[in-house]
Amino acid sequence: MADSTQGNSRYPTTRDGRRLHAAQLDGPPGSPIVVFEAGAGGTRSGWALVQPAVAGFATAVAYDRSGLGRSAPDTVDRTFERMADDLNDLLDGLAAGDPDRRFVLVGHSLGGPIVRLAAARRPERIRGLVLVDPSDEGIGAMLRPMFPYADSVMFVVLRVLARTGVSRLLTSRLAGDVPADVKADLAREATTPVAIDTMQQELTTFRSELPAWQDSPPSLGDIPVTVISGVKTDRAPKIRAASTAAHARRAAASPHGRHVLAENSGHNVPLTDPDLVVAEICRLVAGPGADAR
Repeated sequence: MADSTQGNSRYPTTRDGRRLHAAQLDGPPGSPIVVFEAGAGGTRSGWALVQPAVAGFATAVAYDRSGLGRSAPDTVDRTFERMADDLNDLLDGLAAGDPDRRFVLVGHSLGGPIVRLAAARRPERIRGLVLVDPSDEGIGAMLRPMFPYADSVMFVVLRVLARTGVSRLLTSRLAGDVPADVKADLAREATTPVAIDTMQQELTTFRSELPAWQDSPPSLGDIPVTVISGVKTDRAPKIRAASTAAHARRAAASPHGRHVLAENSGHNVPLTDPDLVVAEICRLVAGPGADAR
């Protein structure tokens, strides 16, 4: 029986010895492994409405990046290279003893660039990518100089809310309809001092490193890529329009690309349109050109 809604805990290690926490729900024997990558400052809990359904047709693993959830913090800057290396170390651990095992990587928001870079480094073992309202270097409006200042103000406020305990209440409300054990995990883990520091590092990486990808993006070759865009304007309308256009270009860059609109969602698609995300993952697990279940 699983430890929680999101499965049994396991603790693979990175190449430099840090322990990462992953929650695993086993799927049919021999099926691909679907690995979920959260957005900036996010944990495995953000996938709680998607992961259990995916376990019906594939092994489903949601993990916490270093410094988030139950994973050990890092001692160096959280660059994209560092985060992609950690993800590939996790995949190495999951494939131990079965070198032919294939993966579908699913990344939300900042998780999108992370899974793209990890896949580009080891394309031979990647069955496909599902990018869920991802950050993308093609969204120029998100890379403007004003955003680092806005980030710094946000983190001042977030630290105050965390000290007063208000952030726990807000986190629980924002989690929506996730199961009670997942809400409890979020309340404990989402706004600890280490988690807030890690989130700030990750956003700094996003602002400073992603513009360089406009000239030299990671090469995904013929890896199938599905991009899901939120439709509702929880962002400024111009940013939403720029995001959707960039997502369409990202999908078109793949020989097996697919661009899907999440009509019920803004940015937080895994919580507001989980069935759509599951269907697109299922399509890639089944293989290019297959109909989703």
